[in-house]
Amino acid sequence: MGSAKKILIVDDEEDLCLLMKIYFSRKQYDVSIANTLQEGLAKLESLQPDVLFLDNNLPDGLGWDYAPEILDKYPDLELHLISAFHPNIPQNVDRARLKIMEKPFTQKQLNELGY
Repeated sequence: MGSAKKILIVDDEEDLCLLMKIYFSRKQYDVSIANTLQEGLAKLESLQPDVLFLDNNLPDGLGWDYAPEILDKYPDLELHLISAFHPNIPQNVDRARLKIMEKPFTQKQLNELGY
C-alpha cells in the first residue's frame, strides 16, 4: 500500500481503535494505532501520516496539549481531536486546521469526513 493515505489513531480505547482500523482499512488506507501519547508521538515521527486522530485523555498525558506543536511540525497533516469529554480547545493553534470529534461518534460521522 505504498501510495495509500496513512492514518494514525492515538487512543487508549482499544476497541475503538480496532473498529476505526477496520473501517479505514476497508477503504484502502494504511492504518496504524498507538494506545499512549508517547507511542503516538513516536509513530507520528516515524510514519509521517496524512491524517491523525488524537484522543485527549491518554494514560500518559493530554494529547490535545500537543496539537499546536504537531500542527507546526507537520503542516500538511489533517488533525482530528477526539474526546468523550469537553476539554478546552488548544490555544495558539489554527483552528481551521483541526477538527473536533466528540465520542461516541458514528459510522455516518466517519463517512462525512470524506476519507
